[in-house]
Amino acid sequence: MEYIILNLLPIAAATAASFAFGAGWYMLLSKPWMGAAGLTEDRIKGAKRPWLPFLIAFLAEFWIAAVMAGALILAPPEAGAWTMAFGTALILWSSFVMPTMIVNHRYQMLPWRLTFIDGGHWLGVFLLQVAVLQGLGLKAPPGA
Repeated sequence: MEYIILNLLPIAAATAASFAFGAGWYMLLSKPWMGAAGLTEDRIKGAKRPWLPFLIAFLAEFWIAAVMAGALILAPPEAGAWTMAFGTALILWSSFVMPTMIVNHRYQMLPWRLTFIDGGHWLGVFLLQVAVLQGLGLKAPPGA
C-alpha cells in the first residue's frame, strides 16, 4: 500500500475528476435515471441523510483510483503506457463492473435502461481515472 502514499496526488486528482464526471453524468441523465430507478424528486428530497450516497461514491472512487494506480504501476511497459492504461480500464470494467451490475439489476428486475446509464457512468469513471493517473504520472515503490 506504500504506492498509495507515493501517488496520493494523482489518486486524489483522479478521484476528484471522476466524482465531477459523475455529477455531470447524472445531472444530464437525471430524469431518465430517476425513472429507471423508480425514484421521485419527493423521495430523494425526503432522504434522511442525502449526503451519504455522495460520501460513499467519493470513497469508492478513491479506492478505485488507488487500485487502478496499482494496476498501472504493475503493467508491463511493452504494450505502451496509454494502451495499458485504457486497456486495463476496459478489461476491469467489462470483467467486473458490468457483469455484476447486470446480474444485480436482473435479479432486482430493474430496467435495462438503468443498467446502461449506471454502466456508462462507471465506464466513464474508469477511463477518466486512468487518463488522469497516466497523465500525471505514477511512482512505483522501491522494489516494485
